[in-house]
Amino acid sequence: MKRAKIFYKDRLAGILTEHDAGYTFRYLSDYLAEKDAHAVSLTLPLRPAPYESPVLFPFFDGLIPEGWLLDIALKEADVSVLDRMSLILLCCKDCIGAVRVEEMEGKEVEDE
Repeated sequence: MKRAKIFYKDRLAGILTEHDAGYTFRYLSDYLAEKDAHAVSLTLPLRPAPYESPVLFPFFDGLIPEGWLLDIALKEADVSVLDRMSLILLCCKDCIGAVRVEEMEGKEVEDE
């Protein structure tokens, strides 16, 4: 199981998890309680219930680079193009826009 912390404008907004059945994204309750909290994507509006999907959510998949930049990442890290979660963790620490992704070790964030 791989997990990632999802930041919106340097504020920890939620957790993305890859598991056997697919993917889960959930906003943290502290983030939802902020008066100026924003959704990370229009397709993932703010809500306390987790989002579930058998495939990686299109918004997060869209953060992964394409073309020659993806080719460089694949060669340098020896990651399969099919391993989308590993690609997000590898390539999206400093992506364009308001969202940033960081690998999560163990149970760093408790919010369930």
